[in-house]
Amino acid sequence: MVRSAQTALDRDHSEDTELARRCAARDRDAIRHVMAANNQRLYRAAWSVLKNKPDAEEAVQAAYLSAFANMGSYEGRSSLTTWLTRIVLNEALGRHRAEQVRRKSLEQRGVSMLDDYRGALMRGSDSDAPDVAVAREQIRKMIEQAVSSLPEGFRTVFVLRDIEGLSGEETAQILDLPLATVKTRLFRGRKRLQELLAPEVKAVLTGTFPFAGVQCAEMTERVLKAL
Repeated sequence: MVRSAQTALDRDHSEDTELARRCAARDRDAIRHVMAANNQRLYRAAWSVLKNKPDAEEAVQAAYLSAFANMGSYEGRSSLTTWLTRIVLNEALGRHRAEQVRRKSLEQRGVSMLDDYRGALMRGSDSDAPDVAVAREQIRKMIEQAVSSLPEGFRTVFVLRDIEGLSGEETAQILDLPLATVKTRLFRGRKRLQELLAPEVKAVLTGTFPFAGVQCAEMTERVLKAL
């Protein structure tokens, strides 16, 4: 018998409830456990709204402080991760709205506001091969820029679904949207990213892993010698 998605979402969260109780009691081990398990997801959720690494980090920190201060209100109706994600998204959205008001005020006074490109969405370990490392970093930056350019609704859905790996049902619950809306936004976001990235990735890959200079000459000599 196939269990419905809603039944899965409404599963017993007794373990999360106990963990929340320990966090409310300021159990440092429990707090560390919650943060270690959720830091990346919450950061990415905040980034999807703010598009800025330092601002996203500040939003996550503020959300954690609020969550731990109000941990006693957690009732286990959803997973603790879902509960925390809602809090950080609300925090990020509040900061985003405040920033929009501030920018509008400054623009009315003729002040030009420009965002600096800061940080990468995901950073992995560097490769020993310079060409591989350079190509990877170029592609990371292009992906982040492309995701940043998506409309806010598409961007947050894309980050939660395709980067964080949440189900459509979980994403709908977190964002308080109909599942159909989540599916539509994800489809349109993916299509837009393909359009944005296709020519850029092709251009980068064309110049990636060059085989010229000394390497090319040595290969030529080896072939000639074998002949």
